[in-house]
Amino acid sequence: MRAFAAGGVGGVCAVLTGHPFDLVKVHMQTAEKGVYGGAMDVVRQIVKRSGPMGLYAGVTAPLYGVTPMFAISFWGYDMGKQLVKRFGTVQGDSFSIAQISTAGFFSAIPMTIITAPMERVKVLLQIQGQKQKAGEKPKYAGSYDCGKQLYKEGGIRSVYRGTFMTLARDGPGSAAYFAAYETVKRRLTPKDVDGKPGQLSLLAVMAAGATAGVAMWIPVFPVDTVKSRIQSMPGKPTIGGVVRQLYQTGGVKAFFPGMAPAMARAVPANAATFLGVELAQQAMGKFLDKKNV
Repeated sequence: MRAFAAGGVGGVCAVLTGHPFDLVKVHMQTAEKGVYGGAMDVVRQIVKRSGPMGLYAGVTAPLYGVTPMFAISFWGYDMGKQLVKRFGTVQGDSFSIAQISTAGFFSAIPMTIITAPMERVKVLLQIQGQKQKAGEKPKYAGSYDCGKQLYKEGGIRSVYRGTFMTLARDGPGSAAYFAAYETVKRRLTPKDVDGKPGQLSLLAVMAAGATAGVAMWIPVFPVDTVKSRIQSMPGKPTIGGVVRQLYQTGGVKAFFPGMAPAMARAVPANAATFLGVELAQQAMGKFLDKKNV
């Protein structure tokens, strides 16, 4: 339960820190070739069209969704470690990095149930201004209206479009995420003269979190690009069709648009995530200790 609550706090920290970067990434992934001259051009056009708050377009969906999403992710990771402990060989709580990766992959399975529809709504809200003419009323009034229209258009299948690609991204991504965090955390944890681990500083927690965020995105970024296309295109796009279209229009490079803002987001957002998780766990630990006195 503590992992569930701490994960929710970390999720809110991640959204508030990283949403503008994510917005820029999605615009670059879904726009036609030549629409934007780069990440800063995306920012300039958004601010010109909608003001500074335009950088937080679609933030409601991840704020509502990310709290339970991260809560379930960290709960799933905790459950994954318990399963590894039950069916594998673990001495005490000393998990190998491979075992951490397995637990991380498992965390993505329950998380996808929330992530897939949330990202479908978020992507549509983020890009609806791209083709919108001046003075034209936006198609979606907000997260709830978007979800309602999607359900009306195609039922639950429309709401959950892109679920497979979401899991294909988050499974290996989460495996790399938690493995990288644990690796850096172990390297930065101070030890006394007897070799016993000491208290990890909050700065070290942030450094490990930032590294984890970068490690998560590098192997799965092309999958995320395909996912964003599938979730934003009209009609019934297929994975194969989207992959072919991307390759025909820009080769391998077409699978990596928005990489710079994604990496720029990964550092502060995931540093904030693990900082929030760590502080929440410390606060809950002190509260529970006082109750038990």
